[in-house]
Order: sequence, then C-alpha cells, then structure tokens
Amino acid sequence: YATPSSPLVWNLSNKMSGISTFQNWPFMEDCTCTPEKMAEAGFIHCPSENEPDLAQYFFCSKELEGWEPEVMLEHKKHSSICDFIGIKKKIEYLALNEFLKLEKERAKNKIEKESSQKIISFEAGNESME
Repeated sequence: YATPSSPLVWNLSNKMSGISTFQNWPFMEDCTCTPEKMAEAGFIHCPSENEPDLAQYFFCSKELEGWEPEVMLEHKKHSSICDFIGIKKKIEYLALNEFLKLEKERAKNKIEKESSQKIISFEAGNESME
C-alpha cells in the first residue's frame, strides 16, 4: 500500500493526499462528484484555464472532464484498458506481486505516453520548419 517510500503516484491514490489537489474544484455542493468522492476514486485535480474540472487518474494518467454522476463508470468508459480498474481491490490489500505487476504496467504506460507526446512535438516542430 502507499507508504512514504512508495512512488509519489501511489501516494496520490490515498484519499487524503488526493483530496488536497481539489482546493478549487468547481463542483462542491449538490453534486455526486465531490472532492471527497473524486479523491477516494483515485483522481487528482489538475485544472487548466479552459478546463476547471480536469482531473487525472492516479494510475493510468487518463485525464477527464465534464463529469458524470458515477466517477468510476466515467473512467472505465474512457479508459477501459486501465490495469488498475481490473484489480477491484484497494491498494492496501494488494499482494506484493500484484503491486509490482501494476507498477511495471504503470511505468510502461507512462513511458509510452511521454514518448508519443515527444514524437508529436518533434513532428510539429519539423512541419513548421518546412
């Protein structure tokens, strides 16, 4: 489970760590996607000027906005390949081998996403030079 020596991303799965990112969350009252529910589901708030309700899932880094009432159903709908969704366990109940397998997949996905972003950025730079 998340400990001080765990990677930061696993600490963000902790409700108390995640909730601190929702200070300016636009949905506070009369809403099912409150900061508490978002943090408990494993999301961190990462707003932008144009997307004040943008949140990112701690594990797969999927960014979502325009929230539906059921936070995890929304996540599953847009990121069905997220390995953590399939586990159906809280982090503190993972066996070591489950944790290590998930961490390997999370790191692999992060590298793939960052590599894709670098390629897109590089190609965009080349296109403007032509």
